[in-house]
Amino acid sequence: MTESAAEEWPEPPLAGSEAAAVLGALERQRATLAWKTSGLDADGLRATVGASSVTLGGLLKHLAHVEDSHFARLWLGVPVGAPWNTVDWDNDPDWAYRTAAEDTPDHLRTIWRESAARSRAVVEEALSTGGGLDQLGAYVTRGGERPNLRRILLDLVEEYARHVGHADLIRESVDGLTGEDPG
Repeated sequence: MTESAAEEWPEPPLAGSEAAAVLGALERQRATLAWKTSGLDADGLRATVGASSVTLGGLLKHLAHVEDSHFARLWLGVPVGAPWNTVDWDNDPDWAYRTAAEDTPDHLRTIWRESAARSRAVVEEALSTGGGLDQLGAYVTRGGERPNLRRILLDLVEEYARHVGHADLIRESVDGLTGEDPG
């Protein structure tokens, strides 16, 4: 990797604000997932490791759903949109993983990129009000609590980190690609 490419890899700031650090960590996880799923054809995105049925394509589709549902449901308090709103999640909780094999690589990458872009726009709008990470989302628990933006973003970082670990193993099994970034 060239020095200029290394400078483009998203890294959280070493001494930035809390919001910059959390968003930087999330962007690094998103970039790692994008890299781990890049350049693969349908067979590569359908590959599994061991007894697991998790695929790279399934991870893209699952994380697209997570992006959309976290911000729609928890932050905005609105129903999640298509295609997620047509799924019977109670009877088919693995729908995103199961159906990813039916989707083209371009479609899987597009729905994930578009979901992440929608999330970025929601966060940018929220932070533009000056309320920071302490702002409360619209979702209310049975106990009357509401998640703040910090919690929603940290949950996304955690979700990505777990699944980027899966992506590491799957991608290595496909073509030997290892590491945390293109460097």
